[in-house]
Amino acid sequence: MTWMYFEEFETGRMDDFGSYHFERDEVIRFARAYDPQGFHLDDEAGRASIFGRLAASGWHTTAGMMKCWSAYSFRLRAERAQQGLALPEIGPSPGFEGLEWPRPVYPGDTVSYAGEVTSKRLLASRPRWGLVTSRIEGVNQEGVKVLALSSKLLIERRASGQVA
Repeated sequence: MTWMYFEEFETGRMDDFGSYHFERDEVIRFARAYDPQGFHLDDEAGRASIFGRLAASGWHTTAGMMKCWSAYSFRLRAERAQQGLALPEIGPSPGFEGLEWPRPVYPGDTVSYAGEVTSKRLLASRPRWGLVTSRIEGVNQEGVKVLALSSKLLIERRASGQVA
C-alpha cells in the first residue's frame, strides 16, 4: 500500500498481499532464532501443548505477512515507475495495535494476507504527511483467521498545502 500518495487512498480499499506457506523445517528454524518455546521447536512438545501439535510462532505468522506485504508493495511501486508515475516517499510506521493470533498456524498451512484501509487523516504537525490506518488479516487455507492487526503508516502527500 505504499505505491500511492496519501490523497489516492480511499477508506474501504482492499489489497491482497499474497500468501505464505509454512514448512516444518522453517517453523523450527524461525523458532530457534526468535521464539524458542517447546511447542514451536519439537513435535512431542507440540502434541503435549494446547496446540496439539507443532505450531508456528505468532511472530513467524506476522513475519510472513511482512514478507508478502513488502513484495506486493515493491511490485506495485515498480509498475508505477514503469508507467512513468511519480513515487511517493514513504515515512515510518508509528506502530500497530490490536495484534491477535486467534488460531495457530501449523506446518503445511498456507496463510493469505490482505489489508483494508480503515481511515486516513492529515497531520497538522507534519503537513507533508498523512496517516493511513489499515486492518490487516491473515487466513489459512480453510479460511480461518490466524492473524489480525491495525497498522499505521505515514504516506507523503502530493502537496503539503492541499487538503485531502
